Amino acid sequence: MAQTPTQRRANQKFAKENEARMGKNIEQIKKKVPKEQLKSPISPVWLGVLGFIIFGGLLFEALSRIFGR
Repeated sequence: MAQTPTQRRANQKFAKENEARMGKNIEQIKKKVPKEQLKSPISPVWLGVLGFIIFGGLLFEALSRIFGR
């Protein structure tokens, strides 16, 4: 199976980091490993859509009860 460009970039990044670690002990490796920022597993766009569905539905329901007969 052929690699996608995203997979290829990830594999190249991984190989580059591993080559930099070769021949070093664990203490040296742990000091240089950068702490990555925590990323949300869901994008902000989808959070907005989900929020609109939930809170928008509540808002529309409340408006329909207030102005309904």
